[in-house]
Amino acid sequence: MFKKSRRKIVSSIMSILALLWVGTLGIIYASSYFEMSRQNEQMLKFHAETYILSQTFDEMRPPERPIPGNKPGFDHSFAESPMFQLSTFYTVALSYDGEVLEIKNEPPTVYTDDELTKLSLRIIDGKRIGGTENNLVFYKTDKDGYNLVTFMDNTVVNQRAMTLFRYTLIFGGAALVLFFFLSVFLAKKIVAPLEESYHKQKRFISDAGHELKTPISVVSANAELLSRELGDNQWLTNIQYENERMGILVGQLLDLARTETVTPQMEHIDFSRLVAGEALPFESVAFEKGLELNSNITNGIAVEGNSTQLKQIVSILLDNAIRHSKDGGEITLSLTKDHGNARLSVVNKGDEIPKEHREQLFERFYRADPARSSDDNHYGLGLAIAKSITLAHKGSIELNCRDGLVEFRVQLPSL
Repeated sequence: MFKKSRRKIVSSIMSILALLWVGTLGIIYASSYFEMSRQNEQMLKFHAETYILSQTFDEMRPPERPIPGNKPGFDHSFAESPMFQLSTFYTVALSYDGEVLEIKNEPPTVYTDDELTKLSLRIIDGKRIGGTENNLVFYKTDKDGYNLVTFMDNTVVNQRAMTLFRYTLIFGGAALVLFFFLSVFLAKKIVAPLEESYHKQKRFISDAGHELKTPISVVSANAELLSRELGDNQWLTNIQYENERMGILVGQLLDLARTETVTPQMEHIDFSRLVAGEALPFESVAFEKGLELNSNITNGIAVEGNSTQLKQIVSILLDNAIRHSKDGGEITLSLTKDHGNARLSVVNKGDEIPKEHREQLFERFYRADPARSSDDNHYGLGLAIAKSITLAHKGSIELNCRDGLVEFRVQLPSL
């Protein structure tokens, strides 16, 4: 139970840290990407607007064309920025027929004129005005007489960004590993007081149960002697009845304490035979209550477990079903094998248990009906014992309600 709590604390801390880390990185890199894309677009547009063909092709530009960079809102100071001056630009001017008019690709360069020409023709044939091809950011524009494709080389920037991203992942991952061990330490510190209190409570129940057994036995023996001396006596009868109830309660408390503190001795068990044998005496009990107990047990199902404790599970579930079944109802006991598990199911007709009560039914002394007394010598410990035994056998127990039926289902690893 406490291991599960520690795992939940560690997983919660690590999930929060991982989300914060991924979210922060995502925001930083997304913001950087969009800002860099905006700056690249501005620089390419500026370069394209200020671009003029050599004098050989000057007559192709209509005389009424505006002076480059004369558009409203055009920022002339952009050309003075170090980012713009240090950037590497390539330009390819093409006629509307696809003829290369001019290529500006000053050495040293990474791309050949032929590569830039092919890429420019593909871009002009496409629908995109701007974008990225490999490490080249491009911008396509019509220069009133010819097409111009402007490129900016982002190889160095991309490599630096990838280096930064790689080191961020490395150091971020190392930090998460460090935080993992820190969260394990914190989880142990957080759970330790609760675990200590829980173990003290279990020791108290066990010690108190053992201490109470002696006076209960003494009271029982003395009451028996007095009954022989006095005969029928109302007050003595009350003492014997309440002492018997106290003995049953103490016995159940000790059973619960044993299942939670003592590791049961496991052995290979024919679970099918055990369930059939334990169900046999309950047929007469059910008959006396006007009920019918039907068994559907698959033969040959074996488990690794403690026979005494597994018998307790069967008897607790059958006793619970008989006590809470409607008159004239039917109880179905079944044992099947499902996906490598032995599935024990006890179904009875009864009132549907509200969802808010279902998990609490397996808690100690809990009763779904507060008005129900303990006159039947049941104190709300049976299902708690059944759950404790099931968990000790690495299984699970659950409650299902549907169509006026109440089902308790136990699953144990089968052999």
